[in-house]
Amino acid sequence: MSKLTRKRTRKVGLPAGSLVYTGERKGGEIRITAIEYSETEFREKALGSVEACFPYKDKRTVTWINLDGVHDPAALEKLGDCFGLHRLVMEDILSIDQRPKLEDYGDYLYVVLRMITAGDASKEIVSEQVSLVLGRNFLLSFQEGIEGDVFNLIRERLRTGAGRLRKEGADYLAYSLLDAVVDNYFVVLERLGEKIELLETELVEDPTQETLQRLYGLKREMIFLHKSFWPLREAAASLSRRESELISQSTVPYLRDVYDHVIQVIDTLEIYREMLGGMLDIYLSGVSNRLNAVMKVLTVIATIFMPLTFIAGVYGMNFRHMPELEWRYGYPVSLLAMLGVAGAMYLYFRKKTWL
Repeated sequence: MSKLTRKRTRKVGLPAGSLVYTGERKGGEIRITAIEYSETEFREKALGSVEACFPYKDKRTVTWINLDGVHDPAALEKLGDCFGLHRLVMEDILSIDQRPKLEDYGDYLYVVLRMITAGDASKEIVSEQVSLVLGRNFLLSFQEGIEGDVFNLIRERLRTGAGRLRKEGADYLAYSLLDAVVDNYFVVLERLGEKIELLETELVEDPTQETLQRLYGLKREMIFLHKSFWPLREAAASLSRRESELISQSTVPYLRDVYDHVIQVIDTLEIYREMLGGMLDIYLSGVSNRLNAVMKVLTVIATIFMPLTFIAGVYGMNFRHMPELEWRYGYPVSLLAMLGVAGAMYLYFRKKTWL
């Protein structure tokens, strides 16, 4: 049974809105950070509990509350009740196999997407679900793990006041987080492109069984990325059309830019998928050609030995009145005849370029 199936079976038979964490992580504390800012002020604080987030609900300044770890349904339920989040939203946050999407609940927007990174050492793809809840003056972000994210540059820009981030509202902050996640997709695709180029070179020069295994591994990664990227196209398009009053007109051009980046990511992914499909055809064709070459050589050898076997079979019958049986030169002459026939057939096959 696959991991995805095991995750989904945990919720079988439960009513809608049941808060069940479907991930693998069981223990550890949730790490909560709160950033409160305006054009002239900035405050950042690590919070020790979910209850410490409650005073930030009605702040006039923009507030960004980030939670690393969503494995505690009771704690997240308290936070959801404080900020008025729908039970279905909390259920989606705890279900870490969500399809990227955008949902409008009037007073807030709920966005879920995959944050995908590639490790520096192993270069394996690491996927993590990120949920964003955009309110009037607040943004809640929920991350599946605590190993790090791609938001450090945004935090640094908020601390230093660089750019226009602290001059805008929570919608621009949501755009910045989305843009950081989508831009990191290009880093992942670039590393996958390098893997594909190396594999293509190996496929042409000296393909092995390990080459085929790596090829299938890359195809599986492409299927996973396709599942993560394609639905995000719909969510980005909805945000860029400004279908909610929570999105200001000044933020719309930036959201359109995110949509363009998503389209570029999908186009690049489709190119890589086609390349891998062609490489698999090349590998199978190469294996077939090598097999045909081997069969060709074996067929020629068998064809050459057919008349030799016939001659040996004739003189192996041992009839009493065969004239050559008593001839003292019969054995060497028969061998010379065999060699002559074999040489003649070899020269004939070379002339026909069958060898």
